[in-house]
Amino acid sequence: MAGRMTGKVALLTGGASGLALASAKLMVAEGAKVVISDRQKDKGAQAAAEIGHGTLFLEQDVTSETRWAEVVDEVVRRHGKLNVLLNSAGVAAPDGSIEDVSLADFRRVMAINAEGTFLGCKNAVRVMKENKEPCSIINISSVAGLVSGWSMTAYSSSKAAVRLLTKSVALHCARAGYDIRCNSVHPAFIDTPMVQELIDSSSDRDRAAQRLRRQVPLGRIGEPNDIGYMVVYLASDESRFVTAAEMVVDGGCTAI
Repeated sequence: MAGRMTGKVALLTGGASGLALASAKLMVAEGAKVVISDRQKDKGAQAAAEIGHGTLFLEQDVTSETRWAEVVDEVVRRHGKLNVLLNSAGVAAPDGSIEDVSLADFRRVMAINAEGTFLGCKNAVRVMKENKEPCSIINISSVAGLVSGWSMTAYSSSKAAVRLLTKSVALHCARAGYDIRCNSVHPAFIDTPMVQELIDSSSDRDRAAQRLRRQVPLGRIGEPNDIGYMVVYLASDESRFVTAAEMVVDGGCTAI
């Protein structure tokens, strides 16, 4: 029986760990050919071997415009096309209030989270518009792109930028007649290296983890596959009438 992504070629950034790694494994299980990219060369190669099924790893700094073009062109050269892009590479912020955040830190977070996603969308559209089959761009934003807090100046700004960039890309592709959908995914606290770093930075790890769980109505931190299943849905043709949407996967956080 064919999988939900049989015949599709997917590129996932930030694929050495976390949400992208989980999504890549699920995509392969559904029949996709997968390419992952990451700045971490050794971890990326190890992740590709872990995923198996011919998964290719490409080293990539998502803030480099030149490298984005090279990576997308290499995917097309290897597999003949690109159907799915998951923009998942991101960074947490050494955040604070508007009075505390430095311009250098703000620019770094925006460069990776927002500009990296912009470059990914731009290069994906460049090749996807030539396809004669459905394509999907999926951008990982955050609940912090929907609601903010006094100490989330840089991170929330970057993830809110991803949210509206996604809608702009989706509307442009629809207007141009390209068979390319673009949607954003908004996780809350998920058990990834980024969240573990947040917990580890606390003087009391157990208390920090408990504090995060208390903020989630479902009472737990999410698992990477909780996001991965949403990504697979958006990557598959099951979501062919879904574009410019905000897919919130947050255990109820934004309902409070």
